[in-house]
Amino acid sequence: MTGIVLFTILIALVAVERVVELVVSKRNLRWSAQHGGVEFGRSHYPYMVALHVFLLVGSLVEVWVWQKPINPAFAWTMCALVLASQALRWWCITTLGQRWNTLVVIVPGLPRVTGGPYRWLSHPNYVAVVIEGIALPMVGFAWVTAIVFTALNLPLLAVRLRVENAALGTLPK
Repeated sequence: MTGIVLFTILIALVAVERVVELVVSKRNLRWSAQHGGVEFGRSHYPYMVALHVFLLVGSLVEVWVWQKPINPAFAWTMCALVLASQALRWWCITTLGQRWNTLVVIVPGLPRVTGGPYRWLSHPNYVAVVIEGIALPMVGFAWVTAIVFTALNLPLLAVRLRVENAALGTLPK
């Protein structure tokens, strides 16, 4: 199999993982709603979705159209970072349990989660997003996609962090 085909399979696997995330998120959103969950700052959400779709599609288009040579050692290093970012993401999801969501939803009265990766970082999932946003396209040496995604993601993450911090500020100490 060629490097381009393997890269395409990787992107497809990440896309499937995103669908699984959305299923988990919908289930958790129902649970949150049943427990009085309050949503914060939805206006930025469509931009996040579009940007993450761009990450997958842009990476594929760049690799298939430009067909740059893929350095195996570099690709495997980036792939290891992608896998590490996925592991961190799922550690966040499992630590938050039913409270995890792709939206910002707070169930009033529940304390802030301080276990798992939240023991060390306030927003570990966004560390995973930043790493993946660079490493995933770079597996196929899609550096334009990596740069564009990162440049657009940083201000979007700033908005998201403001929204999440405001929402978390409503929780009991």
